[in-house]
Amino acid sequence: MIRWILFAILFIILTVYGFQAIRTVTKQTWIYYVFFGIAIVIVGNFIFQFTSGNEGRVLTPAKSYAFGFLLTFLAFNLVLVPILIGEDIIRGAIGLYQKAMTQKEAFYFPSRRKFISQVAIGLAAIPFSSLLYGMYKGKYNFRVLNYTLHFEDLPEAFDGYRITQISDIHSGSFDNREKIEYAVDLINEQESDILLFTGDMVNNKASEMLPWKDTFGKLRAKDGLYSVLGNHDYGDYVDWSSAAAKKQNLEDLKTLQKEIGFDLLLNENRFLEKEGQRIALIGVENWGIGGFKQAGDLKKASEQVHKDDFKILMSHDPSHWDKVVVNDSYHYHLTLSGHTHGMQFGIEIPGWIKWSPAKWRYKQWAGIYTELGQHINVNRGFGYLGYPGRVGIWPEITVIELKRGTKSA
Repeated sequence: MIRWILFAILFIILTVYGFQAIRTVTKQTWIYYVFFGIAIVIVGNFIFQFTSGNEGRVLTPAKSYAFGFLLTFLAFNLVLVPILIGEDIIRGAIGLYQKAMTQKEAFYFPSRRKFISQVAIGLAAIPFSSLLYGMYKGKYNFRVLNYTLHFEDLPEAFDGYRITQISDIHSGSFDNREKIEYAVDLINEQESDILLFTGDMVNNKASEMLPWKDTFGKLRAKDGLYSVLGNHDYGDYVDWSSAAAKKQNLEDLKTLQKEIGFDLLLNENRFLEKEGQRIALIGVENWGIGGFKQAGDLKKASEQVHKDDFKILMSHDPSHWDKVVVNDSYHYHLTLSGHTHGMQFGIEIPGWIKWSPAKWRYKQWAGIYTELGQHINVNRGFGYLGYPGRVGIWPEITVIELKRGTKSA
């Protein structure tokens, strides 16, 4: 209860302070009522969604939108407030200077400048409109990203082998069947040899995938579909009536993946064979740092895999590659991960800039990274979680072509 009171107080302070810019720019009282009306509806809906109902900590689409609109409104005010505070400091300094120089008894506090408030509102409109766009369009703005990776020891039979990777479906967040069907068709259009899914099929519960089972059941690839579990697939972030119920949820999800067509690798491996040659496909359970589950067992997953085999590893969390995989003596040629979502917010202009707050948390957070002759691709995610949108970091379908030899060859 205390945290909700503190939250309400902070929200009121930011809203009232941010309103000063609105009041300086216009004298239209109806705009004042609209501003505060929106604030009341947003915070009221947020508190209602997260304190009522029987879902507990389950993140439903309604909760996601409540959070999204709150974040959008707060972003608007969080841009306004520092500018207004800076102006107030200058106004106060001017007032103190004038009082000291003129020896006036009354303290004069200069009025706000309309121009400053106009600039503040203009700047605040950028994240405000971007976040709204991210919820309306960005979250389903699917992009196909193509990479070609060269390996001198790639078996000749696999020269030109194509891999499609998807990650972080988060089916419990979806709210548009047409867009998801389009994305599934887009995956199939890549006509890759194999489809690899690197975890987080749901937000929390296997039942979230049931409405989408038939849609994802249309996924196809010549050499099959393979998957691993992500941290959200274990049901660790919701309350269960019993340990048995939680265990059953995981079993239900495993069954669902099988029914969709995925071969789920639980610290296991498979060999892909072609023209008498083979590559090893290895899948570990989730392994992460910072409180995330560490069920992944790389040694167990690689049993019966020879050190000289060409290896593709699926591991949901890229911190596993950074902390364990890249320094392993077995040399895992290509690791496929997800998990970060690129934080669903950032700026990417190929060849110019690649930035997201995710880089403060993960050394490898989106795209291809190379170290010690090994590669990792961190997929930006298919779905979304929490904030029901994406800004600048779009939902991704990765296509990787394996080539034998060096890049310059």
